[in-house]
Amino acid sequence: MTHEMPMGSEGATSLTDESGRLTSATGRPVIPTVGVEEEFFLVDRRTRAPVPRGPQVLAQAAPLLGEQVQAELYRCMIEICTRPRLSCADLLAELAGLRATVAEAARDADCLLLASGTPVVPSSSRLPVTSTPRYRRMQARYRLTVDDGMSATCGCHVHLGPLGRSQALVLANHLRPWLPVFQALAVNSPLGAGTESGFASWRAVQQARWPTVGPPPLLDTDRYEATADALVTSGTLLDRRMIYWFARPSEHVPTLEIRIADVNADVHCTVLLAALVRGLCMTLLTEAQDGRPPPGLPPGRLRAAHRRAALVGPTGPTGVGLDPVTGVEVPMRDLIGRLLARAEPGLTTAGDLGAAHRLLDRHLALGSGADRQRARYRSSGRLRDVVDHTSDITTNVPPRGRGPLSVGSPGFDGS
Repeated sequence: MTHEMPMGSEGATSLTDESGRLTSATGRPVIPTVGVEEEFFLVDRRTRAPVPRGPQVLAQAAPLLGEQVQAELYRCMIEICTRPRLSCADLLAELAGLRATVAEAARDADCLLLASGTPVVPSSSRLPVTSTPRYRRMQARYRLTVDDGMSATCGCHVHLGPLGRSQALVLANHLRPWLPVFQALAVNSPLGAGTESGFASWRAVQQARWPTVGPPPLLDTDRYEATADALVTSGTLLDRRMIYWFARPSEHVPTLEIRIADVNADVHCTVLLAALVRGLCMTLLTEAQDGRPPPGLPPGRLRAAHRRAALVGPTGPTGVGLDPVTGVEVPMRDLIGRLLARAEPGLTTAGDLGAAHRLLDRHLALGSGADRQRARYRSSGRLRDVVDHTSDITTNVPPRGRGPLSVGSPGFDGS
């Protein structure tokens, strides 16, 4: 669900000039900021199942973090929101600090902070909804989706900005073929209802039960406004904040919001996604401004590419993704390599190229979040061990100056 993500540059609505280009008054390239929202489960220390202690955790963390920690639809969840950041190292440091503060509040509430797209150990009782007017309206409108608890999933959303709505829509249009690759990189929910789901991202399957979840349609500003109004007035959606396309203009801050990823326990995966999103968007916006149209993609083929990404992840048993442009099966590693190559001009301009290579190599070597959950489950056969291992990764972040983004690390270029 979407909340207010704190934004800097008060009053800023776009980084682009009158021609729509990402340039400053001196003609030099402007680097967009990135911000991240991460959702987490709160799980009981004894049962390892989700527990409705969100209000208690929020009450302790909010005086320290303010609007950067927020309630979620279910009381067994909590969300953190970063400030907009230019530096990947700063983004990592802020995420680490936010996670640590919320994890401490969780410990005081006798629970663990868990970054997993779906619960590992299922709850034995119904998961209560957070008691706010909007969440109660959502429960009343979509009761079958909400009340069975299967919609209790945790994602990670990346914001790029500040951008005007027209620029955000241009980027969303051009990003569509690449979103399945981002999805594959971020899979972290292989377990559902306490058993192996067969998917690397079971969250993607559960999320699809909500209206509008899926690839964004090709829209300009006028068509976006008309579509958004029609979705609300028809009763399909409660409000515009329920537009859950994988890439969309945010309705509450001047950003493009990418909402394709499972939340990941390894915070370096989150930073990798943010760096790749920014690098690719900078490249694609330049191409769009030079007159290159967005690729036309058959909707069924694009959805099939997303389903394949959710099924196999970046290193799954078959390792084969689907190119939504051609419809041809392609090794997922090749699709990831293509994404990195397309993002390279933007990554270079942002100063993130070396860091992106370093983070990606590390991610593929260690395996996705889904790979790690499965490996732990297969080695011990105990769901509680998966929870403990994943929770440890969630909160054990190397201090600043150490790890893949530290100065002196191979592939770090000073970003």
